[in-house]
Amino acid sequence: MISLEQSKQVVAEFGKEFGSSEKDSGCTAVQVALITARIANLAPHFAKHKHDYTGNRGLLKLIGQRKRLLTYLSRTNAPKYQALIKKLGLRK
Repeated sequence: MISLEQSKQVVAEFGKEFGSSEKDSGCTAVQVALITARIANLAPHFAKHKHDYTGNRGLLKLIGQRKRLLTYLSRTNAPKYQALIKKLGLRK
């Protein structure tokens, strides 16, 4: 899990750029950024613990949730989607 401070930092950074305010954590782009931070935080754990299958299921659920949110964002607001994936470095 990411800490509360890290979460607030991500919300402030992406909320200012993609949301309506610095505290807008419900915006789709901010949710994708938070999920991406959580996924990046879990990656070292799975490099060390290859047989943690239960945790891997949770990681796959996070990846699926992020994919669904990105699909929604690409359908509804393509320029915001392009800017978000460029800023997060998700798809080349």
